[in-house]
Amino acid sequence: MKEIHPVEQPGPGQNPNRTPPLRPARQVPVALERIASAAGASLPAGGSSTWVTGASLDSRSILPGDLYLALPGAHVHGAAFARQAVAAGAVAVLTDDAGARLVGDGCGVPVLVCADPRAVTGAVAALVYGTDPAGGGTGMAMFGITGTNGKTTTTYFLNSLLRALGKATGLIGTIEILAGDQPIPSKLTTPESTDVHALLAVMSERGLDAASMEVSSHALAFGRVDSVVFDVAGFTNLTQDHLDLHGGMDGYFAAKAQLFTPEHARRAVVTVDGPWGRKLAETATVPAATLSTLPGGTADWRVAGIERIGVGSRFELHGPGGVVLRVKTGLPGGFNVSNAALALAMVAEHLLTEKDDGGTRDSGGTRRAAVVRVLQAALDASDPFTLDVPGRMQLVGTAPVAVVDFAHNPDALRLALAAIRSGEPGSRVIVVFGATGERDVTKRPIMGAIAAENADVVIITDDDPHDEEPAGIRAGVLAGAVEANTRLGLGRTIEEHGERAAAIRRAVELARPGDTILVAGRGHEVHQEVKGVNVALDDRVELKQALARYGFPVAGAGRIES
Repeated sequence: MKEIHPVEQPGPGQNPNRTPPLRPARQVPVALERIASAAGASLPAGGSSTWVTGASLDSRSILPGDLYLALPGAHVHGAAFARQAVAAGAVAVLTDDAGARLVGDGCGVPVLVCADPRAVTGAVAALVYGTDPAGGGTGMAMFGITGTNGKTTTTYFLNSLLRALGKATGLIGTIEILAGDQPIPSKLTTPESTDVHALLAVMSERGLDAASMEVSSHALAFGRVDSVVFDVAGFTNLTQDHLDLHGGMDGYFAAKAQLFTPEHARRAVVTVDGPWGRKLAETATVPAATLSTLPGGTADWRVAGIERIGVGSRFELHGPGGVVLRVKTGLPGGFNVSNAALALAMVAEHLLTEKDDGGTRDSGGTRRAAVVRVLQAALDASDPFTLDVPGRMQLVGTAPVAVVDFAHNPDALRLALAAIRSGEPGSRVIVVFGATGERDVTKRPIMGAIAAENADVVIITDDDPHDEEPAGIRAGVLAGAVEANTRLGLGRTIEEHGERAAAIRRAVELARPGDTILVAGRGHEVHQEVKGVNVALDDRVELKQALARYGFPVAGAGRIES
């Protein structure tokens, strides 16, 4: 079959103002018969003459020639939107028995039926977009990062290091998606599998050498990275978060551990600073190198000689066979040392074990020395771990030091507060934060207590309430802060302000030039979700404006608009 160019104009029934989904410029049509075989579905009458050029789970993102995957949802079945998808140009529908009943007769296109369409979505998407690992995959080096905290920064570090090595790169993450130099706003930490495979196909088509991806526990639980196999998977840490989805830490760990199996990775680097990392290193079913970032740690890769330089750090990364790499990062906190070390170890493991032009692997001394030379040259010439990661320890003001960070769970908040305390006599830490609605309620008082224990002034406000009553969320956080303050006799100033912008202004109003302000929880996000409405709110903009209002200097923070 010849290659065709997808129609970029909206089809019938599509919103003409909606941005078309990113797709490869050239797409080889795939016979519906092959898709039916991959899905374990019978080919309906008339299906043998149907050819598919794309796939989507979202009826609003359908382009002419697409397969619409109508999956059961939490509140409504995707099959309820099948006719809209067909009107927009879908040439076939894949669904389950319940979906087929909803679609009914006469929708005008073949309907494939299988027992569990979500379970086959990744395989179908890989087939449609030509990214199936069994068929050669994307041709790019693939790096996947999972863990509770540090995924975004580590992914940015990977991307930056790979570029320093002269690679053309792509990135899929919480903040944005980068297909080479083209930025694409990101709505999910990991997009749905149809979008993941379309993005990978675009990156491959553009000749990119490598791609880095954040892989959330939701993505693993819901199959969003099915039929994606990473050359190296990395693990940061595991602390309390998302327990509303996983039911407990064991379930949360089990979701993350799926990444470290042959279905999703060829090899791994696992940070073993905590018990969950050590458990993962023992149970991973792919070759897993270990990483320790703690003093005196024992692992394949070890961080040593950490020195503070300005707000950042300098350190050495020691690896197998006597490897020593000299590293620095301009980002504050010990956790960013860990993030940089993990990114570097993952790239080193890939370079040490990738096939050469003759199709063989050589991890001997000659290869190792060459890899060390290449990596050290990139580290020295480009300083790849000193970069602006939007909303991740992002500096907005200098006197007082004012920082915005995404810390939205207990461990991340504790680490962020420790990282920003200056140690200068008389300097105070002022924190503004809240908790997300309709999420793990048990962490709210824990976060309140952590704030009281680690900050001098605690200002509790709204995060993203979603459909939950904001006052009740704040009450849970406030209770933890007050209890810790009273029990430990800390003498903290604790205030509650429901409006987040007002809370940020209050923090700046209370601040002195030698203090440090941390606005935590939302990071790069530019909308606050309240009762189903996205309200424009960017912590960085609000903090910048408040600092200017009270006559404090503003840092040259990147990607901040006001």
